[in-house]
Amino acid sequence: MNDLIQLSPEVAAARAAGKPVVALESTIIAHGMPWPQNLETAREVEDVIRAEGAVPATIAVIGGRIRVGLADAELTQLAQAPDAMKLSRRDLPFAIATGRLGATTVAATMICAHLAGIEVFVTGGIGGVHRGGAESFDISADLQELARTPVAVVCAGAKSILDLGLTLEYLETHGVPVLSVGQDNFAAFFTPDSGLKADFRMDDADTQARFIRAKWALGLGGGVVVSNPVPAAQAMPRAEIDAITAQALAEADQQGIHGKAITPFLLARIKALTGGQSLATNIALVKNNAVVGARLARALLQK
Repeated sequence: MNDLIQLSPEVAAARAAGKPVVALESTIIAHGMPWPQNLETAREVEDVIRAEGAVPATIAVIGGRIRVGLADAELTQLAQAPDAMKLSRRDLPFAIATGRLGATTVAATMICAHLAGIEVFVTGGIGGVHRGGAESFDISADLQELARTPVAVVCAGAKSILDLGLTLEYLETHGVPVLSVGQDNFAAFFTPDSGLKADFRMDDADTQARFIRAKWALGLGGGVVVSNPVPAAQAMPRAEIDAITAQALAEADQQGIHGKAITPFLLARIKALTGGQSLATNIALVKNNAVVGARLARALLQK
């Protein structure tokens, strides 16, 4: 094990015993949700994974080391930290070298999970090609990481603030398969259906695990996207969220907000414009993804 990585006692015991482990990102705690819902959700998602027979491993950079599995005090630290860095691939060495507190994005969490030997990672929604990305080249590093790092990422599709069509085109170009759970189409974060087809529909963990094992056994590197739609009862109407997203994007443009800052701004603005409903939906979809991810981690151990 790389000496820059520290496993929590719970994760270390699970790895030694051959038990399934599921990675979780920490950007959703530090930048994706407000206090105290961020801490409450982090705890609840970990509990969902444990209830499904797997071990959660929330990942962050603390004290110059990649921490795989966090104690409750460390979750609280991240949830309350006003200056935690938002870490992607390029930022990991800086946070480690300087001892900065850092919350891992999808890309960074994939890297750290792979280093720790963890094959399944649960998040809310992946990043992607931003609207207007054909001109701005504003493309999340998450997509390139999916093309290079062999981790299965369970998500509610890509965040609906993005250009979902271009996001799927990018994934196709880089050979990243998109599996959809319970429906044929790619999920759209706050709403179940983007109207765009996923590559393959695979509803159960056993089938997903056989697909993933076949991909990696063929020497086809990179990850797999498992698109799991938000439960209908907690979903937001597509027309409503589209209109609100357009308003939030216009405000971001007017204020000159771009790059890493745009996703936290948009999620916070959408929360305000929906009267908090988007936050409730976000929490519901992450918990739903945790169930699918834990079951996939268990199934992969049998293959």
